[in-house]
Amino acid sequence: MKRVGIIGGIAPESTVDYYRRIIAKYPSAPVLINSIDMEHMVGMVRESRLDELADFLRDEIARLARAGADFAVLSSNTPHIAFEEIRRRSPIPMISIVESAAGEAASRGWKRLGLFGTAYTMRGRFYPEVFSKHGIEIAIPADAEVEYIHAKYTGELVNAIFLPETRRELARIAARMAKDDGIEALILGGTELPLILRDAAEITIPMLDTTAIHVDRIVDELLS
Repeated sequence: MKRVGIIGGIAPESTVDYYRRIIAKYPSAPVLINSIDMEHMVGMVRESRLDELADFLRDEIARLARAGADFAVLSSNTPHIAFEEIRRRSPIPMISIVESAAGEAASRGWKRLGLFGTAYTMRGRFYPEVFSKHGIEIAIPADAEVEYIHAKYTGELVNAIFLPETRRELARIAARMAKDDGIEALILGGTELPLILRDAAEITIPMLDTTAIHVDRIVDELLS
């Protein structure tokens, strides 16, 4: 029987969401969680200390491997900024949330998608690089919108604060991007975003819930 090891705590609320979703699909799923220091990790991302980030997460994944995990996942999009190097150094196989989402988007035939997440995710190259392999373009919000989303993400969402006015503004940005940028769907490229937008009727374009897609891949691997 396979065991999944989750690097969690980035942030705690989304880690809980991962666990709940996995157990809902596979009640007896063997799950190990290593809850790390989010601020320490984000500091390395913010200062572009990506080699140090890869070493840090390698060590934390190694803890999961020693505890019996057969494969690992990061319960956050942001650290995927260094995913290839993290995977190269990891002692056990890893499943990427970005690769999983790209495969799902390709299966739906989409060619141009909007991306919400932290500023590191929205302005990073890892989403465009992975999605371009499937012939899919990524559009990000305007600079002021990126700053707004990042501020709300880091100031509210990671602290489990989900305000109606924030949801309305996120919906407005999505609608503007559909009109002005021609996006066919919106990638929820942050694992806290489904917690505020999951039932947002104000967003009329499809949403790609990367957490749900990642969980499906995890459960498939556990059952394989």
